[in-house]
Amino acid sequence: MTSFPKQPCSLAHKAVPKEKSAGAIIFRKENGTTYYLLLHYFSGHWEFPKGHIEAGETEEDTVKREIFEETGISELKIIPGFKKYMKYFFRQYKDRVSDEDKKKGKIPWIFKLVTFFVAETVTKDIKISNEHSGFVWLPIDEAINKTTFKNSKKLLREANDFVIAMK
Repeated sequence: MTSFPKQPCSLAHKAVPKEKSAGAIIFRKENGTTYYLLLHYFSGHWEFPKGHIEAGETEEDTVKREIFEETGISELKIIPGFKKYMKYFFRQYKDRVSDEDKKKGKIPWIFKLVTFFVAETVTKDIKISNEHSGFVWLPIDEAINKTTFKNSKKLLREANDFVIAMK
């Protein structure tokens, strides 16, 4: 039986807008230790770089563009063999909702499907965009502890298993 993300009851019979994004769990190796990059979002959570797929872009193109825009990383190798999906609902950003809908308390739910890859870089110095308030490079156990959402922690564990198996 297929399971779907839980959604608020009010969404059960309504068409929900959908977004497709792509991102990567980025790692680098230094002195025998693998470090994972986490970005701190202004909403308070720690997660991986990702972004909206633009018209005409492949998922891999999106990953490279978004990672460069969000981190300044241009030397990036997407590792073949890892492609995972994360699905979730979120509320539309309030700055994208009309004043009339805000007054009525109508901030729509969005269904988001994000395709994640694993990517390697040698770049240590990050130039974060104005979308983020900070970043950290952490070894796996610390990265899992720092990552905010349960589904992101699971994804990070799977990515780490994949990276270990590459050796």
